Amino acid sequence: MSAVDSSARAGFRIKGWHVLAGVSAFFAVVIAVDATFTVLALRTFPGQVSVTPYEDGLLYNRRIARLQAQERLGWRASAGAEPGQVVLVFRDREGRPLPRLTMTGRLQRPATEAGRIDLHFTETAPGRYVATTGRIAGAWDLTAEAQGASGGGFLAERRLTWP
Repeated sequence: MSAVDSSARAGFRIKGWHVLAGVSAFFAVVIAVDATFTVLALRTFPGQVSVTPYEDGLLYNRRIARLQAQERLGWRASAGAEPGQVVLVFRDREGRPLPRLTMTGRLQRPATEAGRIDLHFTETAPGRYVATTGRIAGAWDLTAEAQGASGGGFLAERRLTWP
């Protein structure tokens, strides 16, 4: 028979301080990673959206006032993308065509400033205005402004798609 040496060391046993050290190390790593990500995020984007927020707010208020005035006019516009041209049709509150409007407009890509096209509209029929675009394809954002002889103004923004 063999004698068991009671003085021999037992194997590794997890004690309370091991658990405390492990949990503390885990949370220390989580807090260090969170702090690092927070510092990196604040360095790359400090939260400032505009350099002139007050002026931007004033411009936004003017835009709202302009849209309210436009709504009171009761004009309606429809825009269409035809091969090589943009077609706008303007009607008044009763559905009658709006002739003799002064039109300006531009086309630009939704995601970039590159490729902007300034449009020059001509009236081809009462209330129907056409501008040539040349050969274009894909999605474009149209911004068109119309001024009436009586002083009324209208801003139309649409996304048009050419095949």
